[in-house]
Amino acid sequence: MTEESGSTAASPRARAASSAAGPAVPQTRAARHRRIVDILNRQPVRSQSQLAKLLADDGLTVTQATLSRDLDELGAVKIRNTGGELIYAVPSEGGYRTPRVPLGESAKEERMARLAGELLISAEASANLVVLRTPPGAAQFLASAIDQAEVHDILGTIAGDDTLLLISRDPVGGQSLADHLLRLAQKGKEEPEG
Repeated sequence: MTEESGSTAASPRARAASSAAGPAVPQTRAARHRRIVDILNRQPVRSQSQLAKLLADDGLTVTQATLSRDLDELGAVKIRNTGGELIYAVPSEGGYRTPRVPLGESAKEERMARLAGELLISAEASANLVVLRTPPGAAQFLASAIDQAEVHDILGTIAGDDTLLLISRDPVGGQSLADHLLRLAQKGKEEPEG
């Protein structure tokens, strides 16, 4: 265990499982915090021991003291979800301090469709890349919604002021991804407000 990070290194078996399942996760405080936020936004977590197990499944082994400190640093609190269960939640993006209940898959897709309908000006593809245009200042907001929707076909997003670059997992999947986002934008424009 290192004094600085407060966590132990993953076992070779955990590292192998992690790299086989997806990208390797560095054993840093920042990576651990990002993974905790991802987990709490993706699924209901009722206890620190449940969260520790989920982190361990990803190759991040932490002590209870480190996890408690991480949750405090992230501003995580326990709130009641729509089912009445107490779960951990972290503050929303954009500086809002009020924690939000994790969205279900359909709610994430609806949010992405609504924002694409409001913000997407154009989508152009080349091989596995898609360039999206938005009004000035809106690209990062749309990129955040796309990231939170956790679309499997999207490897990652990079956002500037009015331009987003999406990278498709499929080496030639850019055009189908662009078409999907344009359909979502059209759906988002058709949905009634309110």
